[in-house]
Amino acid sequence: MNQDILKGQWRQIRGNVRSTFGKLTDDDLEVINGDAEALMGKIQERYGYTREQASDAWNRFTSDMGFDASNAGSASTGTGAFDDRRTTSR
Repeated sequence: MNQDILKGQWRQIRGNVRSTFGKLTDDDLEVINGDAEALMGKIQERYGYTREQASDAWNRFTSDMGFDASNAGSASTGTGAFDDRRTTSR
């Protein structure tokens, strides 16, 4: 997802981010405030992921939400619990 779009739509999608990445706290989301680098860092920290695993998890989230990976479209309203098993090492 494009950094500018993430920043601009952060308030709209942060609830879905919180629902999907349940280990992120409300304080984490306030600090992240739409910053993709901060988001990746917090996903790594909270889930114990590598940078690649965090990026893969975020890409799955944006895909599941209906965002085009290169240029976000409108998000669907679907949410779901993040499944830690989806990012096991290969």
